[in-house]
Amino acid sequence: MTDTIDKRARELAEYVLETGATVRTAAERFGVSKSTVHKDLTGRLEQIDRPLWLRVRTVLEQNKAERHLRGGEATRRKFLSRRARHTIEGQREAAGNGQPQAGDEAFSQRSRQGFSGA
Repeated sequence: MTDTIDKRARELAEYVLETGATVRTAAERFGVSKSTVHKDLTGRLEQIDRPLWLRVRTVLEQNKAERHLRGGEATRRKFLSRRARHTIEGQREAAGNGQPQAGDEAFSQRSRQGFSGA
């Protein structure tokens, strides 16, 4: 059992070093919890292979330092996505209400006629 855990800790460490992956990404990739990854990389690995742990620790510290940037970028993408979806839905609603829209031929004809219907 310990050999399996030690092997997983080393594999996680190599993955993080090769890819610069976050704890979350590594957890998803290996099918374990973030807590397990964190414990393997910060606790167990130090006991198993200290030089490897020192290298991994550098990557983890860098990821932690960049965490606020990743969070801000994720929030930005979330709201841009919502805005785009809202805009598209608004355009669909406007197009579906039977009213001519700017750019439509019917709109152009009515505006030339002053919307009088003549």
